[in-house]
Amino acid sequence: MIDKEKALEKINRELTELLGNERNMIANLANASALLFNSLPDVNWAGFYLMGGGELVLGPFQGKPACVRIPIGKGVCGSSARDRKTYLVDDVDEFPGYIACDSDSRSELVVPVIIGGTVFGVLDIDSPVRKRFDELDRKYMEAFVDILISKTDFIIQE
Repeated sequence: MIDKEKALEKINRELTELLGNERNMIANLANASALLFNSLPDVNWAGFYLMGGGELVLGPFQGKPACVRIPIGKGVCGSSARDRKTYLVDDVDEFPGYIACDSDSRSELVVPVIIGGTVFGVLDIDSPVRKRFDELDRKYMEAFVDILISKTDFIIQE
């Protein structure tokens, strides 16, 4: 079995190669979602919520249909956007105000996308396994978002 850290490093290298010189936000987020969904084990949803009209709005993703709008400060995604920090949730049933878009999800990792002090959205990854994510996942998914930021022209939707 391949070492977890090597696998996460490989995903981030693949993201860099996949994006190449493309700067389009939707195209890059769509490919990033597909890469995560198809590369990370035990994941049932991977994608982005983007700022729009003062709330998070569903963006490119892979997985089952999802909640379309999330108020800032609500659920794991809204809390991540409000607090401007990564949330690693071992058991979503224990997260106050958790929004259950997929009843199969048991753990979640959410990384804010912040550019120049402005929150543009969040990367959201769900798993049907409790305690699926750890500090290694946090480290590499924060780096994943940094790669996206460096190679993508982000715009806030009105």
